[in-house]
Amino acid sequence: MNPHDTAPRAPHTTNPTFRIVFHAPEIPGNTGNAIRLAAITGAELHLVEPLGFNFDNAHLRRAGLDYHDLALVTVHASLAAAWQALQPERVFAFTGSGTRRYDTIAYQPGDVLLFGQESTGLPDDVLDDEMVTEAVYLPMQSGRRSLNLANSASIVLYEAWRQHEFSGS
Repeated sequence: MNPHDTAPRAPHTTNPTFRIVFHAPEIPGNTGNAIRLAAITGAELHLVEPLGFNFDNAHLRRAGLDYHDLALVTVHASLAAAWQALQPERVFAFTGSGTRRYDTIAYQPGDVLLFGQESTGLPDDVLDDEMVTEAVYLPMQSGRRSLNLANSASIVLYEAWRQHEFSGS
């Protein structure tokens, strides 16, 4: 018997519900891992088109394993459509050019954690969007290009959840 067969389909009511947004993700394995991350933590995952894959992709299914039905995933046709649906109070855009380190933020339930596509990150028009509260970075050694998208989302989400004492776990 699969242990997920009896797992609740919605996050615990005390979960702070952080929202991860991937803007135009390209690699199905990263999104599959983010689906698993959302299911494990009770976060919402929002994907902004265009997507570099479809949901029939074997890499997406393999990375998400059997967590797809336990995750809250929404696909939006555009960033404007995502903002309309989410009505966020705070949006933190994660970028190598951010001005604030990720662990100095006091995360609040409902915060949007916005990440760009794997090859180019967030474009300037997204970073300049009026909905973006602040551009944030994860520290890395100098001369390194970037951290994996799913890993970045995991680091930030767990920091946000830790600040709320892993409520709902």
